[in-house]
Amino acid sequence: MRELANESLSASDRPWSFSISGLDVEAELEALLHVGRGTRDADWELFRLGVMARQAWIAPTFDQLLALEHVQFTPLPHQVETALRVVRDLRGRAILADEVGLGKTIEAGLVLKEYLVRGLVRRALVLVPASLVSQWTKELNQKFRIDAIPQRDEWTWEAEGVVVASIDTAKRPPHAERVQAQWWDMIIVDEAHKLKNPSTKNWQLLNQLQHKYMLLLTATPIQNQLKELHTLVTLLKPGELGNPAEFAERFVASPRTPKDPAALRQTISRVMIRNRREDGSLELPKRHVRVVPVELTPEERAFYEAVQAFLRSEFERSQTARTSILPLITLQREICSSAYAALLSLEKMLKKARDPDRARCLQSLIEQGTSIPSYAKVEAVLKMLEDAPEKIIIFTEYRASQDFLMYTLKKHGISAVPFRGGFRRGKKDWMRELFSKKIRVLVATESGGEGINLQFCHHMINYDLPWNPMRLEQRIGRIHRLGQTHACHIAHLVTKDTIEEHIMEILQEKVRMFEAVIGRLDDIVSDVRLDLWEKRIFEAAMTSRDDEEFVTQLKSIQVEDLMMQKGGARRR
Repeated sequence: MRELANESLSASDRPWSFSISGLDVEAELEALLHVGRGTRDADWELFRLGVMARQAWIAPTFDQLLALEHVQFTPLPHQVETALRVVRDLRGRAILADEVGLGKTIEAGLVLKEYLVRGLVRRALVLVPASLVSQWTKELNQKFRIDAIPQRDEWTWEAEGVVVASIDTAKRPPHAERVQAQWWDMIIVDEAHKLKNPSTKNWQLLNQLQHKYMLLLTATPIQNQLKELHTLVTLLKPGELGNPAEFAERFVASPRTPKDPAALRQTISRVMIRNRREDGSLELPKRHVRVVPVELTPEERAFYEAVQAFLRSEFERSQTARTSILPLITLQREICSSAYAALLSLEKMLKKARDPDRARCLQSLIEQGTSIPSYAKVEAVLKMLEDAPEKIIIFTEYRASQDFLMYTLKKHGISAVPFRGGFRRGKKDWMRELFSKKIRVLVATESGGEGINLQFCHHMINYDLPWNPMRLEQRIGRIHRLGQTHACHIAHLVTKDTIEEHIMEILQEKVRMFEAVIGRLDDIVSDVRLDLWEKRIFEAAMTSRDDEEFVTQLKSIQVEDLMMQKGGARRR
C-alpha cells in the first residue's frame, strides 16, 4: 500500500506545486508525507486522506479563474461567469444550455482547463457526435493548450490526459467495457439531449461511467416531455429531482405542463445555466432572413395535388384501422421538399401494399412523379447561386433531395460537397475542410445542423423547412454564431399555394415567439409541445375541406399556443 501511495504522489504527479501567500505548499505536504511514511500500512489510507484534506484546505479558492492565464484567446464575459459558477457554485456538475452559437464549447473548455490547472483533473473524457470529434480536439489543443487526443482504437481509452470520442463508438463493444473500466476525473457530453431516454445505450453508458465531474451541453435540454429533464438531471445529480414518481407528483401536471413552474425553475437552476443573446452585451452580426416564393411547374402542381388526394384517403383509412400516421406526415413533408424525395416514400409504400387498388394508385403516382421534366426549387437555387457568388450552405431534410441537388449542381459546373449523418468521421471532417478551403457549396442534411461550426460562411438557403422552429434555429446557428464577422443572409424557399406556404407564415410567428421567450428556464420547461406541432399541422391539412379552412385551423393552433404562453407568463 505504502509503495503504491508513494508512487501515486511522485513529483511529476503532484497537483500542489505552487505557493500561496508565502506558504510553500509543496514543502508543507512533503513534510506531512515524510511523517506519514513511518506509519503502519493499515493507517496509511487514512493518513493519505488527511493529506488530501489539508491540500484542499490550502488550495486557492474559486473566486477567479486561473485558467485565463493559460488559454490562447480572450473569452467573453458570459463565458467566464458561466465557468466560474460551474466550479464555484455547482461543484463541477452542470447542464450548459446556452442558446445555439453562444459558446458552450468555450465554457466547457474553461471549466476543464481550470480543473487541469488546479490539479483536480488528470484524466477527462469528451463524448460528442462523430462529426465533432476533430473539431473538439482541435479547439481544446489550439484555444486551451490542452493535450487532447481523438479516440482511434480500443486502447485509446487507457491513455492519460484528455480523450475526445464519439459517443456512438463508446457505447459499442468492445469499447463500452474498456471505457467503463476507467476512472474519469471529468466527463463532458456535447449534444446531451441525446441522453433524454434512460432506456437507450447512450444513457446507460454514461450512467455506468466512473467519474467525479460532469458537464452536459445542449441548447434544448427538453424537446418533448418533462420527464426528459428528470432523466438528464438524474444522470448529472442522482436524487436531485427525486425518483420518477416523486418528480411527477411534485412537478408534473401533464407530460408537457409543469405543476409548479416556480419551484421547478428554482430546483433546476442548481444544475442548469443558460445564456441568451439578449442577456447582457452579446452582439452578433445582423441576420437577414427572407422568404423566396417558388411557383411549381404545371407538372409539379398536378403531382402535388395527386399526392394530397392520396394522403387524405390514407389518413381516413388510418383513423379506421388505427394505424400510424408517421409515414404519411413524412410523405407530406417530402412532397414540399421535392417530388424526387416523395417518390422514394411512395416506392416503399408500394412494396408493402397488399391491397390491389392501393398498389395501382401508388404505381400511378410514381409514374406521374418520374415524368416531371423540371423542378422549380432547383431552378430557384441555380438562380440564387448565380446572383450570389460567395460560399453558400444549402439545407434539406432529405437524402433524396440532397442527392438530386448534388447531381444538378455538378451538371451545371458548380463545385459542391455533401454533408450527412451516414458519413464516417474522417469523411465529415474532409467535407468541411473542402468547403472551407476550396468548394463553394455545401449541401447538408439535418445532421449538418448539429454542432458543426461554419461561421466562415454567411449565406444559407433552406431548400425545405423543418416544421419545428427550434430545428430551423439550429440550422441558422451554424453560421450565425460567435466568431461570425459578416451579416448573415438566410433564404427560405417556399412553394406557393401549398401547405409549406401556410406553415411558413405560422412558423415565422412561432419563431418570433420563441425568440422572445425561449431560454428562460420556465419556458424551457413549459414550451415543450413541439412533438405535437407536426402532427397537429398534418391533421389540420387532412381534415380541411379547402385551403381557407386549413388556414383557419392553422391560426387556431397558433392562438392556442399563444394563449398557453400568456398563461405561463401570468403564472410567472
